[in-house]
Amino acid sequence: MTDSTKKPEFREDDSWFSEAQLDRLAPADHADPAHSPIPTQMVSNGEYMPIGQTDKQKEVEARLAALSAQAAKRLGMSRRKFLTTTGGFAASFIAMNQVFGEFFDVRPIEMLMSEAYAAGGPPRDLFVFDDQTHIIRSSRTGPGNALRDIAEGNPNTFNPNNLPDELGRVNFPWNPALVGLPNLNSNFHLAQYMKDVYLDSQVTVAIMTNNNSAAIPGAGGSRPPKNVQESEANEILTAEQTMATRDWVNQLAGSTRMLGHGQLYTGTGNLWFIEEQIERLKPDSWKGYNIATAAKVDNDPNSDMMRWALDDPDVAYPTYAKIDEFARKDHGRILKEHPGFMNLSIHKGLQTNATTRDPRLGHPIDIPKAAGDWPQFNFIIYHSCIKPAFWVLNALNEVNSGVLREGVPDISWTTEMALLAAPFKNVYAEIGTTFASTVITFPTVCAHILGQLLKFMGEDRIVFGSDAVWYGSPQWQIEALWRFQIPEAMRRRYGYPELSPRVKRKILGLNSARLYALPVGTVGSQCEHDDDDDRDGRRGHHDDRDRRRGHDDDDRDHEDKCYTPVPRDYESRITPELKRILEFQTGGAAADNPFPQYASDNLAKIKQSYADAGGARSNTRYGWLRTRT
Repeated sequence: MTDSTKKPEFREDDSWFSEAQLDRLAPADHADPAHSPIPTQMVSNGEYMPIGQTDKQKEVEARLAALSAQAAKRLGMSRRKFLTTTGGFAASFIAMNQVFGEFFDVRPIEMLMSEAYAAGGPPRDLFVFDDQTHIIRSSRTGPGNALRDIAEGNPNTFNPNNLPDELGRVNFPWNPALVGLPNLNSNFHLAQYMKDVYLDSQVTVAIMTNNNSAAIPGAGGSRPPKNVQESEANEILTAEQTMATRDWVNQLAGSTRMLGHGQLYTGTGNLWFIEEQIERLKPDSWKGYNIATAAKVDNDPNSDMMRWALDDPDVAYPTYAKIDEFARKDHGRILKEHPGFMNLSIHKGLQTNATTRDPRLGHPIDIPKAAGDWPQFNFIIYHSCIKPAFWVLNALNEVNSGVLREGVPDISWTTEMALLAAPFKNVYAEIGTTFASTVITFPTVCAHILGQLLKFMGEDRIVFGSDAVWYGSPQWQIEALWRFQIPEAMRRRYGYPELSPRVKRKILGLNSARLYALPVGTVGSQCEHDDDDDRDGRRGHHDDRDRRRGHDDDDRDHEDKCYTPVPRDYESRITPELKRILEFQTGGAAADNPFPQYASDNLAKIKQSYADAGGARSNTRYGWLRTRT
């Protein structure tokens, strides 16, 4: 049940609906009659109340209904069937453009011809590096989480007052493919992840990451953990589980399809765990949360761990020094085996109710000193430091306020981060969740954020992450980013660069490929390394072809194929050791069914529905819709 006194900015306090809230909700699969590919109402995963459908959302839905009815009639199919095709996606983008403005590159012919839609969509040869993906340990069952609710358009705590988005829509789902499906923890288990990321999207390489902001439950409320062991026991995934998953995926595929984050437990009292991760788990790079109570500043077993800042010489710097020490050992052997070892991915932002410029809550004020003092590290700032927590109406209000910072709308805290980070070439902006939370619901904010990052930090320092599988398969975000454009009038007024196909290729994969020294290519293709800016010059003339044809057709010589597909029978190949590490349930029916938790779970239902529909997308909604105020 939801405690109204809990603050939504603290993710450890996420909870579920109260009886009073449930009275105002309905399951999305029953309450959503449109079944549009791009949702027209916010869907919540159960941790926050969604807002109801707004007038502009209703207008989008009405326009989509008219467009889809006309196109379906011309194609000789039902409207419901049409909305499961690529033409349904095209109609959704066109409806949004008609209501709000030209934010998506789409043509009417794409509603009628799948070939035309494919030509304008993500190209077949697009290298996608998703630098932020998640699973949860298999022992976690039952209801899912708030992030899935907001993706589904369910009621949610991030928008407790049910305010409309930029188009006037309430609880507009980010990922239409999720609407109507139950929000269960099984949606975030390994088997579903493999389908969502490697079978149903264009992701070539993904990073498996974790969130070490655990809170320890107790009779008097939650408290910070006292040590790493206590924290890991209450996290969605441990460091060992993260790396075991990485190793299994790569062995399964026979190529490097997954990287793994080591966890930044900072402070002198946690240096032993940094060493243990390096020596035993071999992390590819590192992930840290300033907001997490993950810093142990002493060796007292009874002291609580605390939040930390990037530039704290007594807390963060000993941790950096320990990582740097290992990087220098044996003539840089670790860097040869794990070229991204000096990449520090730092969660910042998503703190709507923070009232101070506190870097421990995600403010970017600590970035310049840390980046200047430690130039050997790359600081990849996750979520581009956006202050709003998943629901960015206040960011739109800031855009509309007329308040400027260095000539552009001052979006908390992203604009300030871009300006602070601009002089430091070892600081990168990551757009995970920030893009997902704005592209469908607040496209004006999305355009300003991408424009500011391009203007101040440059096209080589922005990287893509989807935060999958909280929001389902990352493909909808890949599709949306490839078609998204910054309106020309906005670019002229604020000096924003064009979000061209060449720039999108960099954001979606090439920039991260450089950070991790990975070859560039798609599954089954021949690959080459994206080493320097010279390659950008050689590829620049393909921009126009990308626009016209949806792909480039370089005829350069290539190396051998470097990325191989994940086999479709991956479930049967999950090893007993990985099951043990991920805490798969055993006993009872397990003797007869090696995957008892999946026998009748959401994935099994999805598979059956998928088969029953002939393999077509159903646009079924997962979660909850608001039906009463």
